[in-house]
Amino acid sequence: MERLGTGIGWRPEIADAVERMPGIDWVEVVAENTCPGHLPESLTRLRERGVTVVPHGVSLGLGGADRPDEARLTALAERARALGSPLVTEHIAFVRAGGPLTASTPLEAGHLLPVPRTRDALDVLCENIRIAQAALPVPLAVENIAALISWPGEELTEGQFLYELADRTGVKLLIDVANLHTNHVNRGEDPAEALSALPLEAIAYVHVAGGFERDGVWHDSHAHPVPRPVLDILTDLASRVSPPGVLLERDENFPAEAELEGELTAIRGALEKGREQAATTAREGTPAHGRTPDASADLSPARQRLALAQTALLSALVAGTPVPEGFDRVRLGVQARALAGKRADVVAKIAPELPEILGAEYRTAFLGYAHGHPMSGGYRRDALDFAGHLLRSELPEDARARGELREWWLERSGSRPRSHRPAVRLARATRRVLLRR
Repeated sequence: MERLGTGIGWRPEIADAVERMPGIDWVEVVAENTCPGHLPESLTRLRERGVTVVPHGVSLGLGGADRPDEARLTALAERARALGSPLVTEHIAFVRAGGPLTASTPLEAGHLLPVPRTRDALDVLCENIRIAQAALPVPLAVENIAALISWPGEELTEGQFLYELADRTGVKLLIDVANLHTNHVNRGEDPAEALSALPLEAIAYVHVAGGFERDGVWHDSHAHPVPRPVLDILTDLASRVSPPGVLLERDENFPAEAELEGELTAIRGALEKGREQAATTAREGTPAHGRTPDASADLSPARQRLALAQTALLSALVAGTPVPEGFDRVRLGVQARALAGKRADVVAKIAPELPEILGAEYRTAFLGYAHGHPMSGGYRRDALDFAGHLLRSELPEDARARGELREWWLERSGSRPRSHRPAVRLARATRRVLLRR
């Protein structure tokens, strides 16, 4: 595997700081937020300097019951080519459920949800990854995710699940040590046991990120400093293998440039400590092997069983249906609130006019809407549906705000945005001139 070195997640908010930081060997970008034909100038300058750029996908849903969507795979391949990337990465997660396999309404989570560590889920995931590998121009690496909830009746530990996945498909692993810490707090899983079972030679690179604990639940926020327990897990990993690359993730609440550099320094220190331990301590781990089914086996029954299980869980989380048997109701409630909160935050980012129009009422109004209206078409559709719901309810009560909301909704709904119409363009140009006087 190519040596990547030390990197940071590139985000528009910290683009200038990333360009100035010393010792940045590579960056990672969210694939869905990158347009191959219109790369940000900052990324172009980094590439010209020889900085590697890796696209990190969040929407394939490789752990879902359905086969990977061809259009999403094509888009990910286009980004890999446009960025000249040595690999692409995605997650071991499902992000949608329902649809033809269950003869039910399609549902979107808007978030990465854990797959059950069962034979059915592993068989389906392996086939989905083989499909993705065949469609991509560069190697694929998949990431272990953080979870608030546990599936009942799991048959494998995380380490065993990841070992078999890599063994059966040859896929590379993106190990997120922050997610191992999250699963330790939330699900009682020992990070050291997970690391001891991993095929260390399959590691492509490592993620490091921060979070926070509230009421005994760890939230993988990517918006807080990296805590000591996460750095300790990184040290443990580095004592077992020299990872080809390590990357700091930060998605929100961006600190000063010096603080980001301080976190990178702490990461380098944790790696060095692990290397020192490796020089004096011999460690051995014997991972558990499982069956390797015929790659040509018919997985239709496994896909349907997995589809039914994932749909029942996602429906409970976003549509208020009964909690499936065996799940922790309290923890599912925490996850449901987290999903609704993330929906509100993302919609506010992609449609910032909505919180501007609604003011302090935005979040309460959106959470009330989300409770009875599952997302089924992505965040942009969600923003339009939310606005339409308010207008049908004759909200907001303030006539001026309601008028602005109606104008916003009309501008973005339909096959042809109203701003493309000559009369609307003329009216807006006139209004801009008057406002300047």
